[in-house]
Amino acid sequence: MKILIAADMEGITGVVHWDQVNPSHPEYSRFRKLMTADVNAAIRGAFAGGATSVVVTDGHNNGRNILIEELDARAMLNSGSPAPLSMVQGVDDGVDGVMFVGYHGRMGVVNAILDHTWSESVSGLWINDRAIGESGLNGAVCGHFDVPVIMAAGDQTLCAEVREIFGNTIETAQVKKAVGRMSAECLSPAASASLIEEAAKRAVINLRSGKAPKPFKISKPIKMTLEFAQSEMADKAALMPGATRTMDQHVEYFADDMVTTYLAFRVLVSLAG
Repeated sequence: MKILIAADMEGITGVVHWDQVNPSHPEYSRFRKLMTADVNAAIRGAFAGGATSVVVTDGHNNGRNILIEELDARAMLNSGSPAPLSMVQGVDDGVDGVMFVGYHGRMGVVNAILDHTWSESVSGLWINDRAIGESGLNGAVCGHFDVPVIMAAGDQTLCAEVREIFGNTIETAQVKKAVGRMSAECLSPAASASLIEEAAKRAVINLRSGKAPKPFKISKPIKMTLEFAQSEMADKAALMPGATRTMDQHVEYFADDMVTTYLAFRVLVSLAG
């Protein structure tokens, strides 16, 4: 049984400020170690639950955050950017289940540490008129390949968000309680590791016994709506063939499958700058 651990950084143990996840800031080196520790906890849990293979995808910023020299030696690491499937690179390679570690709430939600959706230029994202964030977007790509999201770790708002999207059978590990965008009650790294490891173990056991969530499927045709923070950003994004500026800072794009939608999303955000 092969498990993909898709790791982000804003939802990692102890993170409450952009400085802690910014490679140019002195605090970053501390928190990439904590990111690696959270991922290692998920790896331990996955193998304890019966996984035979674990691949980790580093999905934050440039994809060069996890310390490979400290990574559990049983796991492989997808590192660097850009990669074809970005934050869930490798999900198309025989994966049975996916875990989201260090994920965060979508842009605009209440009490979510460093809430955003991919980029500060994005004010909102809707797929078939349903508001989603990175967990839903990446989970839909996993669903395209018939792979379920079985576990997630982050703050309480992220945990609620993934339950709403993937169902109550998803295992979650709440490593902090956000009381604002940049303030939270945080567990110690040791306490977080224990929660993550146990949730990951249960998730794989559930997957093996048929009790895990079903793959998250998006009905076709797929309508993606992006709201940008500034009208100039929407102007730039609308230059992409097939994209339409509909109202205010909203840009729409239609596709026949989720991978095309995902790639279009990344191009539109890149164009917006």
